[in-house]
Order: sequence, then structure tokens, then C-alpha cells
Amino acid sequence: MALYKYKAINELGKTVSGTIDSRDENDAEVQLHHRDLDLVSIKPVKSYNLSFGNRSVPRRDLITFTFYLEQQMLAGIPILEGLHELQNNIDNRTLRAVTAGLIEKVEGGMKLSEAMAGYSGTFDPVFVSLISAGESSGKLSQILNSISENLKWEDEITSQAKKAAMYPLFVAIAVMSVVIALMVFLVPELVKFIITMNQELPWHTLVLIFVSDTIRNYGHYIFLTSLGITALLYIVYQQSSKMKHHVDNIKLRLWLVGSIQQKIIMSRFTYNFALLYESGITVMDCLKIGEGIVGNRVVAEAISDAAQSISEGEGISKSFEKTNLFPKLVLRMLSVGESTGALETSLLNISYFYNRDVKEALDKLQSLMGPVMTAVLGAILAWVIISVLGPIYNTLTTVTI
Repeated sequence: MALYKYKAINELGKTVSGTIDSRDENDAEVQLHHRDLDLVSIKPVKSYNLSFGNRSVPRRDLITFTFYLEQQMLAGIPILEGLHELQNNIDNRTLRAVTAGLIEKVEGGMKLSEAMAGYSGTFDPVFVSLISAGESSGKLSQILNSISENLKWEDEITSQAKKAAMYPLFVAIAVMSVVIALMVFLVPELVKFIITMNQELPWHTLVLIFVSDTIRNYGHYIFLTSLGITALLYIVYQQSSKMKHHVDNIKLRLWLVGSIQQKIIMSRFTYNFALLYESGITVMDCLKIGEGIVGNRVVAEAISDAAQSISEGEGISKSFEKTNLFPKLVLRMLSVGESTGALETSLLNISYFYNRDVKEALDKLQSLMGPVMTAVLGAILAWVIISVLGPIYNTLTTVTI
């Protein structure tokens, strides 16, 4: 399939332009004819493989797509007409090509959810399942609104997490640069002077000299070795499911960061579970979809175990409790929702609590990282100063006496 840019004349004799995805120019002309458009000119823009694999569309573009589709539904515009309008106004080429594919499939008789299922790299299982539920219940506009709000929340959390990570990363790079500069250029010159004093050096000065010599003489080997080990570990990680499981387990247990990630996972899982369940999707299907969206193999495995227990007749809250992974808040709210018959409300309450908790935790982490990294840099500089100036001071004191 390829993307083409065309100019055509509509029924009113006006010139219109846009893009269309088709096998070739003849196929594009046939598609335009079905839309009551007479082709004037056409040229290829870029070829796309519409299976898309893992090629993803930026979340913000997907939010825009969902929002405009919702607004068109509320205005009473038919799906096909809305998709055509979207295709002509989407800036992202990948999403525009996906929209062209959706148009073609819907024109061929598919439901919108069935058409979206063919583009798993763009529309995840939750998205497709919710659209399907909205089509069945006749509440597609409300479902689109819920999807849009969820995507906005994920985008906000991702943006906040990036901000929290960027500052310490920048400071860490600065600290490493300063340390390397000190060890390579400054320390060796000062050490030459210290050695001429012919006195016994303290252990921290000896360590400084050793680190400086190591970086100067073997720094490039250390760098290349570290790079090679990192690449090897990455290759092993990509091919080993056990290592992926182990790494995901470590992620949940990391100091500060682990608890935040766990809260993000719980919020995402409970919110999407609530949306799916409220849309009429069974608990078992909700859990099956949930396994694929949590982004952590340890949590996905726990959800799978809970689903297995539920299928054997165990209660929902008891099944999750047996996994020994889910926090007490989640278990308590699941129990309340299960007993009152308002499971989706309980799940949304959990999601709301964790949403607020995650934002507060990220703010605290961001404010904490600055002083911590500053203290690290200060400690390193103090070590260098004491190790260099200490012997000099001792020598000067001895001479004075």
C-alpha cells in the first residue's frame, strides 16, 4: 500500500485535495470515484506498510484524532464522513495513512472497531475493545470521551515523569564531566607537587591518585568495555523472557522510583478495567486485556493468576489477594465494589487516588533530586580538595614549626 496526494473535482464542480492510501494510482482513482470525485492529478507521497507492526503514533496525535471523532459523533456526522474529514486535517503522515486504511475497510463493510484491530501498532487492545463496546451499546461518543481523557492522563504523567528524570540526568552528566576533568587534568599536576614533599600520604589521597591514574590510562578501555557489556546485556534481555521478568521485578522494588511505577501501573490497570467493565465487557475479558496494558510482566502474571482463580469460582478480591502483589487499598476497594455491585465505581476511586498520589510523588522526587545531586557533586569536590590540600597543609605546618 502507498500514500498518494490527489486533486479532484466534487459533485459541485469544486476542486478538492487530500491524501489517499491505495495499491496504485488506478486503485486510488476507483476509490475516489466511489466518493463521487473525479480525479484531476495524483502523485505518490510515501509508501507505508499498513500493518504498521510496532510503529506507534504519538499519543498527542491520537488524542486529537479521538477528540475530533467524538465531536463529529456528537454533531451527528456519520463515521465515514468524519473519517474523511479527519484524513484531510491530520498532520501526522502515519496516522493519516491509518485513517485512509480505516476508511477503506469501513467502506468495505467492517465496523470501526474491526478496522482498528488491524492497526495494533496504533490502537491498543483497550482502545479497540472500548470502541467495540461503544458500537454495541450505542454510546460511542461517551466511550471516545473516556478514551480521550485516559490518553490525556497518560500523556500528562509521561511528560511529568520525563521532567522529573531530565534534571537529575543533566546534573549526573555534569558531575561525571567535572570528575573526569579533575582526574585527567587537575589532579595529576597537583599529585606531582605532593609527591615531591616526600611524606607519607593519607589513604584518601592514595585512592584519589589511583582513580586519577586509572581514568587517564585505562579510561577508554573502561568506556568501551562498559559499552560492550551494556550491549550484551541488552541483547540477552531482548531474547530472555526470564531476564525480562527479573528486570520488571527489580523495577517495582527500586528505591523511590519503584513505588511510583507501581502506582502508575495500578492506576492504569484499574482505570481501564473500570472503563471496559462499565462498557459491558466481562470481568475475564477485562483481565485478559489488562495483562497486555500494564507494561510489567510481574504484574501481568499476577493478573493472569487472579483470572485463573476467578474462572475456578473464587471471588475477585480474594483472587487478587492470593497473588500477594496488589496493595491493600486495591484489595479493599475491590472487595467493597464486589459486595455492593459497584465494581466500576470502586475501580475509578482507586485510579483517582493513585493519579493524585503519582503526581505528588513525582513532584517530591523532582524536588528531591536537585539537592541530592548537588550533595553528591559537593562530596566529590570535597574529597578532591581534602586529598590534595591536606598533605600540602601538613607540609606547610611542619615547615612552619
